[in-house]
Amino acid sequence: MSSVWVIGLPLIAGAVVLARVAARRGRSGMFILAGAGAVVMVGAVVLLAAAVTAGPADAAAGAAGAAGVKAAAAGAAGVKVAAAASSAGGNTAALLGAAIAVAGSTIGAGIAVAYAGAAALAAMSERPEVFGRAMVIVGLAEGIAIYGLIIGVLLIGKA
Repeated sequence: MSSVWVIGLPLIAGAVVLARVAARRGRSGMFILAGAGAVVMVGAVVLLAAAVTAGPADAAAGAAGAAGVKAAAAGAAGVKVAAAASSAGGNTAALLGAAIAVAGSTIGAGIAVAYAGAAALAAMSERPEVFGRAMVIVGLAEGIAIYGLIIGVLLIGKA
């Protein structure tokens, strides 16, 4: 785990320096940053696809098998441990679904609040008495994030 940080921190620092240098170049620098962002996005999608389609790791399978052998020697408890080890793959899908639900609803709520809040401020600058109605609309937009959070909690509870 620490090797990831040893590799990752210099890469992050290099990306920050590259972004600052590119920002000073003006418009052409922004195109360079956009291209680098697209490359990073493609790499992240490839990594996500590899992680989702990969089978269980050898060490995890060996540990689960060893736990199953020890529990099988103990008797009926072996069936429970083996069933728990076999359902470990289902937890990943539930947790990934919860993450997607929370992230998607939060992004959607942010976009909705941005537009509704800007319109509410514009309306209140002309007519201050519409404050209550404008805040209700902004609150309804914020409710989208709460719905996603509830779905995320329910999915984590099922995992």
